[in-house]
Amino acid sequence: MKKNLQIWSVVILVLFLFPVIIQFIPEESKISNSKIIKENALIVYASNIVEEDIPEEEVEPELEIQTEPEQKIGSLLLYFTHSTEAYQPITKSVDGKIAVSNHQTENVMKMGDKLKAQLDMYGVETDTLKKAVPYVRAYRDMRPYVKKRISEKDYDLIIDVHRDSVGPDKTTIVHGSERYAKVAFVVGTDNPNYKKNEAMTNRLKTEMEKRIPGITRNVIPKGGAGVDGKYNQDLHPNIILLELGGIGNTEDELNRTIAVIAESVKEMLEQMKEK
Repeated sequence: MKKNLQIWSVVILVLFLFPVIIQFIPEESKISNSKIIKENALIVYASNIVEEDIPEEEVEPELEIQTEPEQKIGSLLLYFTHSTEAYQPITKSVDGKIAVSNHQTENVMKMGDKLKAQLDMYGVETDTLKKAVPYVRAYRDMRPYVKKRISEKDYDLIIDVHRDSVGPDKTTIVHGSERYAKVAFVVGTDNPNYKKNEAMTNRLKTEMEKRIPGITRNVIPKGGAGVDGKYNQDLHPNIILLELGGIGNTEDELNRTIAVIAESVKEMLEQMKEK
């Protein structure tokens, strides 16, 4: 009984003295123990990240593609003395009306836009002069605009695009299984230097015939009383007056011929550049 009483007295004394004794334990010891616990926790956490870490995908460097500057093979000006000349099948399909001499959208200027697109694709630097002038004495009224444009830039070739007034029996050709609009040319013989314009015209005609035999009609000389006689071709030796099809040609026929003209012009300018 006395022994048990002594044991309990010791236990009570220890419990009573423990809070007092712990105050005398150095702070550094407590801190270090705390650090160990925290560091161990961090080490375990870090190891988990390393084990589960997904390697980054290798990013391939982007290849820098250098394109060579597009080389121009020549410069060309398109203009339209009779800008509203139109084609019966096209105007009829668009608005149900037949208009030949005067249509504001379905006209030779629209065909000129298509020709320009083809020429640009071939590397021919192509400008268009779109200036509507009255049909009567159109060459006189168009002249200052053409003259001004030529003075501003040196063109290798200049084409005045028209549409002939004759019917489809004279302005259509079948080659293989495809139909093409035929092209005629006019040279004004009252121009004192018309031989130069005529030579340039024949060069284009020859190139077109190489591709589609029979696609061109004659080179028509015009001079004397009752006609203009110059057609502004005296402004530059390389002006060609081109009649693209006639009043009865369809858009498909014209489109095929435009492709032939563009390819032929490209070939011409390449030959001129070589010389």
